[in-house]
Amino acid sequence: MEEEPTFRKIGMGPWKEEFPDKDPADPRFDPELLEEGDKRNVLDRYRYWSVEAIREDLDKRGWSDLEIACENWTHDFNIGSMVRSANAFGARGVHIIGPHKWNRKGSLMTEVYERVYQDSSIEDLVSYAKNSPFKPHLIAVDNVEGSVPIETFSFPPSCILIFGSEATGLSKEALSAAEATVYIQQRGSVRSINAAAAAAIAMYAYSVCIKRK
Repeated sequence: MEEEPTFRKIGMGPWKEEFPDKDPADPRFDPELLEEGDKRNVLDRYRYWSVEAIREDLDKRGWSDLEIACENWTHDFNIGSMVRSANAFGARGVHIIGPHKWNRKGSLMTEVYERVYQDSSIEDLVSYAKNSPFKPHLIAVDNVEGSVPIETFSFPPSCILIFGSEATGLSKEALSAAEATVYIQQRGSVRSINAAAAAAIAMYAYSVCIKRK
């Protein structure tokens, strides 16, 4: 009995001259991937490319002016998911505040392309922002009194979005360091949504806002 064709092809198999317009001797290609195939979670334009070549191309094309920071996150799988979303939205850096170890399974190897910083405290993040050539604004994401709906907020082009844990939210130090605080409107009974999901929503809101400017 013949196997039914798959609805969506995942990755690509060994080279087999499938791309007559491309040269397999291109230095960007990884010989092992050419031989065994490429099933990674990457855009088709990066198929068979080495990690170093992809990272170099991303740097050349330019990341967005967005960075992400998470504080007090104890669910390490959420951090991996956030790193994956940060890569998808072109965030140029991810800051993990505190001594947290995290599960890289959730990032699906995107951490090899992303700049991931380990900051010991909010003070370190503030210092980074002050000394960065990009001069990012610190924007907190938390549903506390005084925060504004994220869809009405005008994001500065260069900024770091700071997210707290689902249980306790952001610390007083983080909220004080932020120039503004935004929240994601909800309609149900739960106090907060999944932290990694909130980060993805906020990154999308930022991207839409910047595109409109």
